[in-house]
Parts: sequence; structure tokens; C-alpha cells
Amino acid sequence: MIAKAQLFITCLAEQFFSPMLKDMVTVLERLGVQCEFPEAQTCCGQPMFNSGFQSQARDLTRKWINVFDRTDGYIVSPSGSCVDMVCHHYPDLFPAGTVDHERAKAVASRTFEFTQFLVDELKITDVGAVFPHKVTYHASCHLLRGLRGRAQPKQLLQGVKGLELVSLNEEETCCGFGGVFSVIYPEVSQSMMEVKVRNIEASGADTIVACDAGCLMNIAGGLKKVNSPIKAMHLIEILAQR
Repeated sequence: MIAKAQLFITCLAEQFFSPMLKDMVTVLERLGVQCEFPEAQTCCGQPMFNSGFQSQARDLTRKWINVFDRTDGYIVSPSGSCVDMVCHHYPDLFPAGTVDHERAKAVASRTFEFTQFLVDELKITDVGAVFPHKVTYHASCHLLRGLRGRAQPKQLLQGVKGLELVSLNEEETCCGFGGVFSVIYPEVSQSMMEVKVRNIEASGADTIVACDAGCLMNIAGGLKKVNSPIKAMHLIEILAQR
């Protein structure tokens, strides 16, 4: 039976990482997954929710549910933070026993972050990718802590031919982005980012990989600021390499 994936592309990915989204389709279709794109999708509401505006977040949440509830198959996203919002916070935004609560639980039950979809649902760790470079990995907070996605990204990286995976000191420490956190506490965010960049440079890697657009934007900006030649890439971009 062919798996079907409804693409939940997220705001940051759509605005700043559109080539990565095309790579996501490339990898999924290469694995025999049928991809569909619900065009009416908008923001999942996470920025408002994290800022304490639950009523406004609830409006966006209901719209998102209306769009994806009409689809079938898996819902797959390249962002652990947005998937965490859908899976862990959507049902709590509506009173138990209501129709909206049940609909939120239903869409949450079939929503997956990309690496977890490949490893846990499709049971695939080798997608046939080739990337002969020295790579280190930054564990994005929501994927790691919210979704418990510690192993899957590394399993996929280890399945890439020619790739040398090197350790990153404080790999699981936040890079300082944190969505609205970086706006509210810019000085703290910058200090955290600078520590992350120093650890990346010390790793000896020529590429830093993460699974969330926010982390990649923050880390790439920090590397550029110190004129580092190290390239920041989404794991999906690595998996698309042949």
C-alpha cells in the first residue's frame, strides 16, 4: 500500500527555505510516498500560543484543523516545533468532549515530523543519499524534548554514504532562537547563539545540520557574523543529495 503524505510546510520554511521543501517532496516521492499539498493551510498558531494569546491562537488552530481534517493519510512537516504544537497543544486548546477537541486529537494522531515519519512510520534509515562531507548535528529543542526525537535524525545521517558524523559539544543545548524568545530576550539569545557557534567551529565539521528552520536561520546568521565557512543545512537537504 502506498503511503500518502499531506505536506504541512510551516511559515518559516515557506518564506526562507523553499528549496528544502522541494527536496522534501523529492525524498518522499523517491521512497514511493504520494505527496499532496493542502493549499489553504496557514500558520499553525504557535507564535501566538507561545506569547500567551490563546484565543487568537485558537482561531488559527481551528482554521488549520479545518484544512487538514478534510485530508487523509499522514500529515508530514519538516519542523519539530510546529508538529509539537499540533500534537501536544492543539487538543488542550478546546474543552474535552467538544467536537473541536476530538477533531484536534484526530489530526494530531496522524501528524509527524519528517525524520520520525521516515524512521518510525516507514521504517527507513537509508534513503540512498550521498554526501561526502564532515557533518555535525544540532538537536532542535522541540524535536528533542517535545517529540522525543533524539535518535531518528542521527540514524538517517548515518545512512548517508560518504558522510562522516562528528560529535558536537553541547549538542542538545538550545541555540538561542526559541521563536519569540529571541525577540523578547535578544541579548540572552545572542549569547546562547555565540556559544553554539563556537562549539560548531570546534567540531571540525564543514556542515552543521538541524531539523528546524528557526534553528538554521539563527545558526547560519551566527556563522556568517564570524565569517565562518561552515554551511548550515536542513537534514532534508542532505537526504536529497545523490
